Amino acid sequence: MDSLAGIKLSFAVSLFISLWACVATAHSHNCDNHLVSGLPQSAFSSSSVLSTSHSPGFAKLNRRDGAGGWSPVDSNKYQWLQIDLGERTEITAIATQGRYGSSDWVTSYVLMFSDTERNWKQYRQEDNTWAFPGNSNADSVVHYKLQYSIRARFLRFAPLKWNPNGRIGMRVEVYGCPYKSDVADFDGRSSLLYRFNQKSVSTVKDMISLKFKTLQSDGVMLHGEGQRGDYITLELKKSKLSLEINLGDTKLRSVNGHTSVTLGSLLDDQHWHSITIERYNKQVNFTVDKHTQHFRTKGEFDYLDIDYELSFGGIPVPGKSVTFLRKNFHGCIENLYYNGVNIIDLAKRRKPQIHVVGNVTFSCMEPHIVPVTFMTSSSYLLLPGKPQMDGLSVSFQFRTWNKDGLLLYNEFHGTSGVLQIYLVKGKLKITVHKLSWSQADITTGVNLNDGLWHSINLNARRNRVSIILDNNATSTFHSTIQMQIYSGSSYYFGGCPEQTVATDCLNPFGTFEGCMRLILIDNQAVDLILVQQGLQGNFTDLHIDLCGIQDRCLPNYCEHGGECSQSWNTFHCDCAGTGYTGETCHSSLYEKSCEAYRHRGQMSDFFSIDPDGSGSLKPLLVYCNMTEDKTWTVIQHNNTELTKVQGSSSSKPQLVHLSYTANREQLQAMINNMDYCEQEVSYHCRRSRLLNTPGGTPFTWWIGRTNEKQIYWGGSLPGVQKCACGLEESCLDNKYHCNCDADSAEWANDTGLLSYKDHLPLTQLIIGDTNRTGSEAAYKLGSLRCNGDNNYWNAASFNTKTSYLHFPTFHGELSADITFFFKTTASSGVFLENLGIKDFIRIELSWGTASRQKGFIGCIRALQLNGVNLDLEERAKMTPGVRPGCPGHCTSYGNLCHNGGRCIEKYNGYSCNCTPSAYDGPFCKTEVSALFKVGTSLIYNFQEFYGIAKNLSAHLSAIYMDKTTPTENTAFSFRTTQAPSILLYVDTYHDEYLAVMLLQNGSLQVRYRLANSKDPDIFNINSGNLADGLLHSVKIDREGPSVYVEIDHLHSMSYKLSSDTAFNGLKSLVLGKIIDAGNLDQEILNANVQGFVGCLSSVQFNWIAPLKVGLRHFTSAPVTVKGDLVESDCRSSMMTEPIAVTTALSFADHSKPTEEEAPLQKAVKSDSAVIGGVIAIVIFVILCIFAITGRLLYQNKGTYQNNEAKRTEYAEAPDVALKNKANYQDAVSEGKKEYFI
Repeated sequence: MDSLAGIKLSFAVSLFISLWACVATAHSHNCDNHLVSGLPQSAFSSSSVLSTSHSPGFAKLNRRDGAGGWSPVDSNKYQWLQIDLGERTEITAIATQGRYGSSDWVTSYVLMFSDTERNWKQYRQEDNTWAFPGNSNADSVVHYKLQYSIRARFLRFAPLKWNPNGRIGMRVEVYGCPYKSDVADFDGRSSLLYRFNQKSVSTVKDMISLKFKTLQSDGVMLHGEGQRGDYITLELKKSKLSLEINLGDTKLRSVNGHTSVTLGSLLDDQHWHSITIERYNKQVNFTVDKHTQHFRTKGEFDYLDIDYELSFGGIPVPGKSVTFLRKNFHGCIENLYYNGVNIIDLAKRRKPQIHVVGNVTFSCMEPHIVPVTFMTSSSYLLLPGKPQMDGLSVSFQFRTWNKDGLLLYNEFHGTSGVLQIYLVKGKLKITVHKLSWSQADITTGVNLNDGLWHSINLNARRNRVSIILDNNATSTFHSTIQMQIYSGSSYYFGGCPEQTVATDCLNPFGTFEGCMRLILIDNQAVDLILVQQGLQGNFTDLHIDLCGIQDRCLPNYCEHGGECSQSWNTFHCDCAGTGYTGETCHSSLYEKSCEAYRHRGQMSDFFSIDPDGSGSLKPLLVYCNMTEDKTWTVIQHNNTELTKVQGSSSSKPQLVHLSYTANREQLQAMINNMDYCEQEVSYHCRRSRLLNTPGGTPFTWWIGRTNEKQIYWGGSLPGVQKCACGLEESCLDNKYHCNCDADSAEWANDTGLLSYKDHLPLTQLIIGDTNRTGSEAAYKLGSLRCNGDNNYWNAASFNTKTSYLHFPTFHGELSADITFFFKTTASSGVFLENLGIKDFIRIELSWGTASRQKGFIGCIRALQLNGVNLDLEERAKMTPGVRPGCPGHCTSYGNLCHNGGRCIEKYNGYSCNCTPSAYDGPFCKTEVSALFKVGTSLIYNFQEFYGIAKNLSAHLSAIYMDKTTPTENTAFSFRTTQAPSILLYVDTYHDEYLAVMLLQNGSLQVRYRLANSKDPDIFNINSGNLADGLLHSVKIDREGPSVYVEIDHLHSMSYKLSSDTAFNGLKSLVLGKIIDAGNLDQEILNANVQGFVGCLSSVQFNWIAPLKVGLRHFTSAPVTVKGDLVESDCRSSMMTEPIAVTTALSFADHSKPTEEEAPLQKAVKSDSAVIGGVIAIVIFVILCIFAITGRLLYQNKGTYQNNEAKRTEYAEAPDVALKNKANYQDAVSEGKKEYFI
């Protein structure tokens, strides 16, 4: 709705409300008259009286008559003081005192009201029965203004607590004013028709208000319709109100405009409920009691077209389009207004606009039905019956939210058997037992715990039992038993007494919690008022003469679409499929940004992020690209390909709409959280101008999320009508600010980044200069890319116990979530305190006892309250004793740098330095692999690593050659089908070596020679055939004479060296073919014929990663490569991880037609590309299936199976050598880990 419409709606609603208020509550401005002081004593009554001088007639405020107030004979929770105001009255406030000059006063009480002295209703506030605060002495007055006024004739004060050193004692006053209303009573067959002055009425705004009360769960209260299919219907359905509106559609009688909204619950309680319907155009506000639902109608039109009349109370004319078996309303309606017209007043005065159908009376008939509430698990009601009758007959109605519970227990005369009626999983079950075996077992009904009234009628005569559920003949069940039934003398409803004779009442089903009414035993109605007065039967924990059921799912506290279910005492939210968790589906399952996923150690992948946390926006799916230095969040749209444009002009431009994988609100929340965002735009042109001459009207522009026209292009600044070359003064023609504006006949392009966050993302592109002869153009719009998270690292350091940051009070009345990271060396302190008028929230760290508001010393980061981020750093800049930021991130996240990677501290976060690791990537987890062909050799020279030049003196050279290495830690992975092969070779200046080879049969052999005068130690590893084309890992650790070999992360095997225990003067490490083969053993020579043919990965020798430095730092590293060495992925053919394939289309920046035309043809032939892509995907899937099948078959072979999961664990573990050589973690002064709350 636009702003003008909003103003009109506000004015219309205010006008109607004012009219209604003036008529209905004319005296409400001064509604504070004393209502009790002038009443006669006969207007007062009570549950009991201690003596005649303590009678309820003396319970007037500030009076000292009698004993100075009312006191009952017993002080317990079943006592009450009742006042008859003589007529329905509007009550706005109450006041209480204790009994004069005594120790008798009430400290807490509830207020109940009724129109008929039956079927009481408790005053509720904040969706709960309200316990009013009472007195603290006998004479002071406690006044309470009601949050909302009530209208009733009778009031009851029911004490809950009183002075423990005295008894119940009360004096009261009630404040209010007379209440007048127009009432109509409908008998279920009657209605009022409001006929229009013209044939049809078309309204753009409507205001309907009324109050109603009923005992029926269904009935039409309002209906109107038009011949073109418009209609409005207000109907009671299963004790809820349904509003149905159709404003029509272009298709006659189309259902596309049908809108239905349901509101309210338990509305068949014979208490007054208010309804307001406000409509302006398509916008509707629907209010039932205190709950409002705002919605927009469907369809195309704004007007409601009604023919002839509106019907109130039912649909009297058969044959109308929506009549189909709908019941009329049965109950009372008061103060019925339609667009300012008092319908009932017109009917009472017999005005011609109103036609009365059936029997409509203008006073409310009140059925005297007394309900009873079973409040707790110890509740029960014992009623007497007539013993020894031939058979029995019982009927009653019940309503509950509980699935299980005992409804009725009756022991037959002479303990000959028992009757049990109970609920099991929402179904009704009737069981007749004789001694220890069952004679009859009937189950009927479903979902009987839906909160609606259900009736049970049971008859047993001789040996036949019949049960009727909900007065439905189709739900009648019969059972024949082999015994004669004689009624017992005791009927237990709802449960059994806690202390009872073993056979008197047994309840294995749980206590019934809910309401009952209309109880008949042997066709005689039970007078529950006599039970309440103690004159009949017995009970515990009952509320007689009211039904205390409440719908705990209204309002629905389950957020984000969670499904609410309930029992008598509580409710439950089913959060499945919502993306949220918690008691009310309040907390998001997803992180707020890719930055947060990165710091959970996640690699690049698709993730769901929830930028507003527990807010109303749904999570969105993004691609998180975890690079070494940044974390990029990427969101795609529907037009990322190069697209050709022709035939557009300034008068008829081509409009391009972009649809993203998230809606506007989600994108805005995500972008607001980011440090930086960008979107590349590219315009390729030949005789097609972009932004026109400097200062001229642009031919092409774009629109972002602000819905504003933007006339700058990528690489320029907001508001500056230039392209990137215009800012850099590098355009092809310096008279223009864009290359394309030169209007050249040769291909040119303007490409750049849009990076002003408030304008992103680009949502529309308007192109207007491709209709001239020879004009051609193509555009390409990149994905939205953002990095950083300006909230994730937002932190403050608290240096003293008295330092704090102050923010506005946090409002979390109904639901709240508070999250933050903290780091401290202190054992106690207050993190956060939120003070309200009475309540408060405090989160503190304590060791043993509470900290008593002791200040917090340490760091707090990423503080969020109900999904809203607090800017700690900005507030800390202006607060003494608090510093922005928090050092020492490596203490919390250093463990995410794997495989020997070093954690580097940054102001906002950290990064992993993977230089000493054989791995790469943001967390040093990406394997560095290469393909070796026949003859390929990589030689790593240790002498150059240590900085020893070739022309050193003999003395310095001798020092180096005597350098010993007592331990080695070697690790690598490989895949090959070639055997024999040489995998790794290390030699020294003293003819010592380590050789790792595959023998002819594919098994692994490790050869050590640590003394040139001795034969080598040879270890043949019974590993099976490792030359099987699958990826295998090898780990060899030596400590002195002990050698440990582990293959594929399985059990480590240990061996002993017979020779020396140290390498002397390391010379070189060789991967692949050994070029200098002069002194090699014959076995090594055999394996070295071809060297190694296959893939080597993640090679680590002590602190050296020779393969990685050879691939990444070849020019500066002491590495020599001979033959073909190609970086690859040893896992790629295993199909264990998805492989991203990117196809790039690009143009040359200089103007060459031949280089521009080829990509442009690709844009035109996009259909062929799509078909080819589909074929490629199909082939790829087939290859995946074959690879996975082969993989599964291989897993059953041999002891050394290729265990991918274990291999991954090994890849993430730091190498032993790196642990021994150096500690790469930064030392942080705090020395404490960061924790998340």
